[in-house]
Amino acid sequence: MTVLVTGAGGFIGFHVSRYLLERGDSVVGLDNLNPYYDVRLKEARLAQLTTHERFAFARLNLADRQGMEEMFVRHTPERVIHLAAQAGVRHSLTHPHAYIDSNLVGFLHILEGCRQTGVRHLTYASSSSVYGANTKLPFSVQDNVDHPVSLYAVSKKANELLAHTYSHAYHLPTTGLRFFTVYGPWGRPDMALFIFTKAILAGEPIAVFNYGRMQRAFTYIDDIVEGVVRVHDRRAQPNPHWSGRNPDPGTSTAPYRVYNIGHPRPVGLLHFIEVLEHTLGKKAEKRLLPLQAGDIPATWADVADLMKDVGFRPATTIEEGIPRFVQWYREYYRV
Repeated sequence: MTVLVTGAGGFIGFHVSRYLLERGDSVVGLDNLNPYYDVRLKEARLAQLTTHERFAFARLNLADRQGMEEMFVRHTPERVIHLAAQAGVRHSLTHPHAYIDSNLVGFLHILEGCRQTGVRHLTYASSSSVYGANTKLPFSVQDNVDHPVSLYAVSKKANELLAHTYSHAYHLPTTGLRFFTVYGPWGRPDMALFIFTKAILAGEPIAVFNYGRMQRAFTYIDDIVEGVVRVHDRRAQPNPHWSGRNPDPGTSTAPYRVYNIGHPRPVGLLHFIEVLEHTLGKKAEKRLLPLQAGDIPATWADVADLMKDVGFRPATTIEEGIPRFVQWYREYYRV
């Protein structure tokens, strides 16, 4: 089938696009190649995809209404995996307009494109950031998520609400995936593993926030891709048992679904750094700092629904995943 993958030059979008191409699908990859981080890395990812004859690239901004309308009509994708977004929790505190333009206006254009051209299933990226001030662990899709602590989280929660409206009003099957901390080869330079690796190899100190008392559901990219594609292949269905008297936030009477997708076992940040130090063969100089605004001290994914519905849960340990990232990093940057 023809699948539109937005954010194809991004970390997750690149890996998902490559997986779909290798299994025989045709992919239309959309990206605006914005300079939030090194554009050369995005171009290098895309260069891997453009070798496939079934890959077509559209350089386009999600907020471009006319351009998005024309793109949907031109390519008429059967399904959409929407991964493009303005990323970054901390960045959202200082650049709010970028999140409204890309993550809200842009998402509306995705929904309208799907509605107007009869897309059979929209799978889109939400985030574990939506859990905000919640402290009950593990985070569950059955939990209330009305207390975000960053504009990035607000934009992702709003995506889920918009998706539900389109599922209800227009019967568009939509599935949202709340990603937990994703890492691996071709990763984002603004993420902890990338930052730590670069600094340690250069002999520079690393900033360790909340004095190291952070826990994350670090999730390896191959696990994320497997989960995304399994969900993508299974169209969201109405829940016949849903009740307005006791509403389940993760399902609906509409063809709407939300899942957590993350490693079910959290890892302490200091242990994460220890594994990286062992892999690099070099100790880190740590600067212990307080919790940053917008950060969540701990994330932990309840993936029971994902396991039940698509038969999968992330399982790659950091002892397996970190060395794979370091090998890619050394090869790519010739370190």
